[in-house]
Amino acid sequence: MLLIDGKQTAATIKAEIKKEVEDIVARGGKRPHLAAILVGHDGGSETYVRNKVLACEACGFQNTLLRFEDDITEEVLLECVARLNSDDDVDGFIVQLPLPKHISEQKVIEAIDYRKDVDGFHPINVGRMSIGLPCYISATPKGILELLRRYEIPTSGKKCVILGRSNIVGKPMAQLMMQKQYGDATVTVCHSRSATLKEECLRADIIIAAIGQPAFLKADMVKEGAVVIDVGTTRVPDATKKSGFRLQGDVDFEHVAPRCSYITPVPGGVGPMTICMLMLNTLAAGKQLYYKR
Repeated sequence: MLLIDGKQTAATIKAEIKKEVEDIVARGGKRPHLAAILVGHDGGSETYVRNKVLACEACGFQNTLLRFEDDITEEVLLECVARLNSDDDVDGFIVQLPLPKHISEQKVIEAIDYRKDVDGFHPINVGRMSIGLPCYISATPKGILELLRRYEIPTSGKKCVILGRSNIVGKPMAQLMMQKQYGDATVTVCHSRSATLKEECLRADIIIAAIGQPAFLKADMVKEGAVVIDVGTTRVPDATKKSGFRLQGDVDFEHVAPRCSYITPVPGGVGPMTICMLMLNTLAAGKQLYYKR
């Protein structure tokens, strides 16, 4: 069993990005600029945005954080999105989710200029991704593809099972794994109500678990030598930790890992790659690789 080290891989990629950015600036080019909108004081969102700011600094990007209280109106938030859309100095920006219940997340996502949508959530980017056109691919699926590529794990012709059908991970992951230019795999999407879930998993060469249930994937669901990618991050109580909790993935790691050829840990697997891929998308936006503005 080999552990897929997302933390080290992300550090390597950020160093590569920083070198490319400094080369661009040295040639008189523009330093990429990422902006982020944070509404309210959700603990997870605060941590995630703080890590994005640190990643921007590590990559040599300019970054801007716009903070609002959770009583901001939808109209004011949409006005802020419009300002960022028209700001030529901002190459890409994200609106940190979740948003307060009185604001329509879909309306906000659709208001973002798809050419600056480095999160890859805008319907135009999702649509282009689904038919294999150049676009910003959402960070978690993109990070998984990058881990598979960098660890030289074969995917072409393999049977891949995706556990979960979310718009952020499950659906785009399935689309990408079946496309010839990315995974070129035979893909099955399962979820908690799938009648033959265990049988499907046992036939899989690659399992990507993004079902949002701690330790959902058990050892008796994984065949010997399978590759397992764990996307889950759920806080579970743990009295031995100072924080009182630990992060648990969707995989029963202790019992599943001995059966695997490769497996990602939680934490330290897919998580660090997610922010790293946002940085790659921002670099692409700065270079206008996909869309001219």
